[in-house]
Amino acid sequence: METRELRYFVAVAEELHFGRAAQRLGIAQPPLSRAIQQLERRLGATLLDRTSRTVALTEAGSVLLAEGRAALDAVHAAERRTRRAALSLSAAGRPGLVLVTKASASRELLAKLLDAYAAEPGAVPVDVILCGPAEQERLLREGRADVALLHRPFDSAAGFDTEELSTEGQVAVLPAGHPLTVRAHVHMADITGLPGLPLPRWPDSDGTYPPGPGPQVRDQAQLLQLVALGRACALAPESCRAQLHHDLAAVPVRDAPTVTTVIAWPPHSRSRAVADLVRTATRLR
Repeated sequence: METRELRYFVAVAEELHFGRAAQRLGIAQPPLSRAIQQLERRLGATLLDRTSRTVALTEAGSVLLAEGRAALDAVHAAERRTRRAALSLSAAGRPGLVLVTKASASRELLAKLLDAYAAEPGAVPVDVILCGPAEQERLLREGRADVALLHRPFDSAAGFDTEELSTEGQVAVLPAGHPLTVRAHVHMADITGLPGLPLPRWPDSDGTYPPGPGPQVRDQAQLLQLVALGRACALAPESCRAQLHHDLAAVPVRDAPTVTTVIAWPPHSRSRAVADLVRTATRLR
């Protein structure tokens, strides 16, 4: 199956209209219709149910739409990585790496990883992208990064190769002096619905925020300031204690899900530099 055929089919499947799909692709409608018919014959499956007025996906067409989108995304990511490799050759003649991680997350681990890798023979320069929540996966999938630090269960590692680096519990971050801070531990029920201290709302992958009473936040620094001002509480990995100032306190949350930090990379990667960085990361466990 050719990339061109996939592009044609995805356009028709998304538009559900041959005329609009042809316009989107910049081609005439007759060759588009012929290309879809040829694809159906080759696959031995009807992909689209057509009438004089409507176009609808069959079950086989729905499967190909999902797989086609993923395949085209992978092709585009490969193109981006290839261009970056050509433009960013290090002094040793090897392309540098781009690592993406959520801002304010895994600070100590990231610093140790970069220092340990830099000391390795043949290490290449590593550019670090500090992004907002839920953005690492997209940047890695789109080929804008070579490797990422992800935090399960908040980030999805589906479709990537991964190695687990650390697992930790979570704490409730509260204004210093709050009555709950004198406890040895709390439960999720204690921090959900705290009067005047709602949990924050983080953006979804599409940039929109879920409904709720909590403040909209985009990064950890913003959240911690809101907590210090008495406008919110937070649930965060245990390692965040190192970032807390005197006006904040942390209490372990006994029944909160544990957070696992993983290093992730595309499964088709053949980069020696990626392999060396991953190997260095696993030695730090």
